[in-house]
Amino acid sequence: MTTTSDSSGKVTTKSLAAVLDSELRTTDFTDASHNGLQVANDGTVTRICGGVDASMDFLRKAKDKGADFCIVHHGISWGSSLARIDGVNYEIISFLVRNNIALYASHLPLDAHPVFGNNAQIAEKLDLVERLAFCDYHGNTIGSQGKLQEAMLFEDLAEKVRTIIPDGAFHTLPFGSRKITKVGIVSGGAIDMLPQAVRANLDCFITGEMNLVGFNAAKHEQINVIAAGHYATERFGVKAVGAFLEKNFKLPFDFIDFRLPW
Repeated sequence: MTTTSDSSGKVTTKSLAAVLDSELRTTDFTDASHNGLQVANDGTVTRICGGVDASMDFLRKAKDKGADFCIVHHGISWGSSLARIDGVNYEIISFLVRNNIALYASHLPLDAHPVFGNNAQIAEKLDLVERLAFCDYHGNTIGSQGKLQEAMLFEDLAEKVRTIIPDGAFHTLPFGSRKITKVGIVSGGAIDMLPQAVRANLDCFITGEMNLVGFNAAKHEQINVIAAGHYATERFGVKAVGAFLEKNFKLPFDFIDFRLPW
């Protein structure tokens, strides 16, 4: 593993970002998000905060906790989104610079990671076995599928998912077999991946957001769907990465959770 300390023993921003890039295979993904270090700080890291979104609410709380490095799933640099630094872009970037806070973002890499990923973490909490990567998104395989250790009724699986993923907007579509064995997971706004769940012969597809198109498609294809919230399903990856950094680099980590109903 790449060293993260300079000659004084301080953890450097550059080397910490390099460790994350390597572990998350950042350069392997085609993504609208410019994953990796999006805003630098003065070069050292003493405290990390993590969250789902790089919102001002999140950044203010990170500052209050004394963070100088933040990790988020949804960063601020997407496509040409920073072509002009005004409005909310100016507010966020100036706040980061004034308060010496670095910002690191990991979107698709943090969905797809086989250990730290949002989908792998949910699969682990559901005790899925025979797990495989699942669901292609612009050439990236980002989801996870597997089998329940014992078949469950759909309503019992939904209750278990709600326990694991509280707070988010929660929709259940019991349109398939009542007995569930094979489950696929793609967190966030992935209801348009439903055709891939059908082709994989899943009994249930778990995602974040629900919409009318997804409702009609699930009913037509006669497949069960659980949508547990975009924000709610995407808390897991950043938490797992934070625990990894805290354990391996002895850096204090706080996950800032707004428990948003989305």
